[in-house]
Parts: sequence; structure tokens; C-alpha cells
Amino acid sequence: MLESSFGLVFFMKITSNDRKIRTVYFKITVDGIPKETSTKRKWDSTRWDQKTERAIGSKEDARSLNFFWIH
Repeated sequence: MLESSFGLVFFMKITSNDRKIRTVYFKITVDGIPKETSTKRKWDSTRWDQKTERAIGSKEDARSLNFFWIH
């Protein structure tokens, strides 16, 4: 029987001169081979929880970003 592993991580990278607004990326790892790409979404780093990999807050913009991940 073949076994495979799969991982998915969301994280932020500084991509502009504004160090507070960052681009959200995700990394997919399949059988130890990682690939990362941009989600084409920007977010305020002070409103991001890296532990849960989600936007912080209950405002519409945070709910919209978090909804994007699960759908």
C-alpha cells in the first residue's frame, strides 16, 4: 500500500515597501515536495494570526478572507 503525506500552510510575505500590508501565500507539500504560490490577496499583518493561519476580527473583510480559504 502506498502512503502519501499532504500539508497546507497559509503565511504572509513582505512584497512591497509597506511592511504592514503583506501578500498572503500558501504552501502545499505533497510527499515532502513543497510548492508555494500567492493567493493574490493582501492583508494587514497586525490583523493576522499565524498560529491559526486566519485573519483576525469579525468585520466583513476578515470574514470574507477567512471564507476564501475554506471554499
